[in-house]
Amino acid sequence: MSIIVQWMTYLLNIFYNLSSALGLPNYGVAIILLTILIKTIIYPLTYKQMASMRKTVDLQPKIKAIQVKHKNDKEKANAEIMELYKENKVNPMGGCLPIVIQLPIFWGLYSTLRNFPYGASANAAHWFLGFDLTKIYGFSLSYHIILPLFAAATTYLQTKVTNPNASSDPTQKTMLYVMPIFFAYISATVPSGLALYWVTMNCVSILQQLYINRKLTNQKKSIA
Repeated sequence: MSIIVQWMTYLLNIFYNLSSALGLPNYGVAIILLTILIKTIIYPLTYKQMASMRKTVDLQPKIKAIQVKHKNDKEKANAEIMELYKENKVNPMGGCLPIVIQLPIFWGLYSTLRNFPYGASANAAHWFLGFDLTKIYGFSLSYHIILPLFAAATTYLQTKVTNPNASSDPTQKTMLYVMPIFFAYISATVPSGLALYWVTMNCVSILQQLYINRKLTNQKKSIA
């Protein structure tokens, strides 16, 4: 895993130099640029994930009909649901891959920020919009609580954009409200640079999802 940390540090410094060339020498800008690069690289996987989730949402009425039909035989219901997924080329586990790929990136950035070389120096490059990117601010009622709040809000919006009907299903409704609280907690207990990464990741994901939703809708209309 040390290789991941080394590469993350290397990339972060490259984007810091790029931000310097743009006249904004700041590691906060570097983290934002790095996040955009990561989301761009994994976009093909994100597209497959989101397209699969969109199909899953569209199949919900049929899935519920199968569950009602075989309410006393869960094994048969699960078999028919899997067959339905197969017929519609939906992989229920397809959404896991982009998340799995991002986990080592998340850990690498966390380790990088925890051992950041500028944290104790007079160099102001590790300060971004009033945040020390290497510092964990916790839940103190100060200006810094804004990052966990943004993390919660963007996580909620991303879920709503991905699945507009999430509030109509009891299980999905629970996740709709639990996940923002969970990521708000995570954002308050890691270096603020990592919280900035998560908020940026959510914002880019929302824009990508809106684009993908529009693209899938147009494809559906053209087929019809």
